[in-house]
Amino acid sequence: MNIVIVEDHLMFRDVIRKVCAHQFGHTVVAETESGERAVELIIEHQPDVVILDLSLPDMDGFNVVDRVFAVTPSVRFLVLSAHCDDYTLFRVEKSGVHGFIDKNSNTIDALQEALTAVAAGRVYFSTAFQQAKLARRMDPRSFTKVLTEWERAILSLIGQGLNDEEIAARLNLSPRTVQTHRSRILRKLDIKGTPKLIAFAIEHGFTQVPTKRSNGPAFP
Repeated sequence: MNIVIVEDHLMFRDVIRKVCAHQFGHTVVAETESGERAVELIIEHQPDVVILDLSLPDMDGFNVVDRVFAVTPSVRFLVLSAHCDDYTLFRVEKSGVHGFIDKNSNTIDALQEALTAVAAGRVYFSTAFQQAKLARRMDPRSFTKVLTEWERAILSLIGQGLNDEEIAARLNLSPRTVQTHRSRILRKLDIKGTPKLIAFAIEHGFTQVPTKRSNGPAFP
């Protein structure tokens, strides 16, 4: 099995490479810490599986997935992440990747099982992912059911401590529009006041999303 590893932590990347090559018997055809370089390497090598960390220094891991899928939609991704908050796992579910492993709780055996499944055309999602997905779907007040894409984008920036004017500049909206969205978010989530809303955004992973200036929400 040919593998590309995309991981910004040098020691962790080294461990993955050695385990994949020496313990599992796979071929690591390329590795990088850069999202930009990852896109180039994946398209060039067309690996059986890409092992992808979501937290990269130059690009959100989800952007790597989107850019690769736009060119070669047959590439299969196994995501590894230390972030298991609600919103990150929601984005994993919507991204079209083929597997997810939690760095904090999964083992080397789980990595081998996941690689085998993904390379064979199946999927592999960790227990933490499955539990979060079920809880989200069972919760009638889940953010996936009550917030629009724009509201999720604005909630991300609220969680980062930006005011209405700063959010408006970032998303090409008017401050008045942002204020209206903020009020709706508070009402929909039944949260009293911006400080508690910021705490909610941090707790549920909205601040992990690098929202930038755009003509629309930076979310799937």
